Amino acid sequence: MRAAVKLFLIFLILHGSVSLLSQEAESNAVRLRLSNLPGKDGKEIEDTQPPSISLLMPDIATDTFFQSDVDEIDLLGEVKDESRIRFVSVNNEIRVVNETGIFATTLRLSPGENQVRILAMDEYNNRRDQIITIEYIPPIVTLADKIRSGSRYYGLIIGINDYRDPGIIDLDNPIKDADAVYRTLTGKYTFDPENIIMLKNPRRIDIIRELDKLRVNVTSKDNLLIFYAGHGYWDEEARIGYWLPTDASKDITADWFRNSTLVDYLQAIKSKHTLLITDACFAGSIFKSRSVDMSKEIAYEKIFEIPSRKAMTSGALTEVPDESTFIKYLIRRLNENTETYLSSEELFSSFRMAVISNSNSVPLYGEIQNVGNEGGDFIFLRMK
Repeated sequence: MRAAVKLFLIFLILHGSVSLLSQEAESNAVRLRLSNLPGKDGKEIEDTQPPSISLLMPDIATDTFFQSDVDEIDLLGEVKDESRIRFVSVNNEIRVVNETGIFATTLRLSPGENQVRILAMDEYNNRRDQIITIEYIPPIVTLADKIRSGSRYYGLIIGINDYRDPGIIDLDNPIKDADAVYRTLTGKYTFDPENIIMLKNPRRIDIIRELDKLRVNVTSKDNLLIFYAGHGYWDEEARIGYWLPTDASKDITADWFRNSTLVDYLQAIKSKHTLLITDACFAGSIFKSRSVDMSKEIAYEKIFEIPSRKAMTSGALTEVPDESTFIKYLIRRLNENTETYLSSEELFSSFRMAVISNSNSVPLYGEIQNVGNEGGDFIFLRMK
């Protein structure tokens, strides 16, 4: 009977599946001691030394303390003993030990110090009890991390140089300015080119079509920037402002794009933040108010969490030149910025006086009328 049990255990060892509880087929009277070493007199010497435990992963230099910046780690260890191992446990849970003494487990960590107890026992009940401390330090989640993980930046950039109606003067610089805005946003800030729509000399229907797409694609977690450079018009009698698409007719407003239509779309597009930048004549009619006090102390996280609908324009209800000082300084400030975060309010205040000093225009910044502004702000996030 003893020989049969012995052969059975050897079979299990060869197949790497020795029971963790060291199935010894024992009774109180019989204990199998397969690994005893013979002494000089030929008698067996009973093992009195506990197993050794060494950690292969993670690489803990002192075997007692380790720091982690992830909340789940793999623990790999090796246990050795002159005798056979009865079991290995990690935090009171039995772990599988292969034929070479390797065991493994996955640890879920809580922030702070986590104690891990490894217990190994051989067949003579010699035990090794080892405690290591793993400190989990969660990575600091910055506003930039939150924005990158949960938000997308969309852009609609419109530049119109050419007009079909000979009664409307063509312009030289809007498309060039639109290209410069595109390069800056995609090259320096977190605007994915796939999420930016470029419209060069669009018709009114082209603008409407792209706004319809934005209404579908933009979510309440996303940010939207709309840039327009081209002709604008203010009807003083009707108190209506317009953009003039490439197919606009001088004397018929059917193909003009009303500011009120834009406002309707900005209300329908449920973005977190929307910033409108316009370089056109009479652009100031879009505002709820003509000016905004510039705050010196800005808590970026707070203003990012609050929805906003803001606009900055190259002028009020006046004409602006084709060669735009406004765009020149806007692009320059965006390119010169070295901070991770730049609010639209800070951006505007950084170049407003430069525009006033170098042109006949007075740029404006403020809330867009009736589209759900709650006091937050659009944040430009620089690339890493």
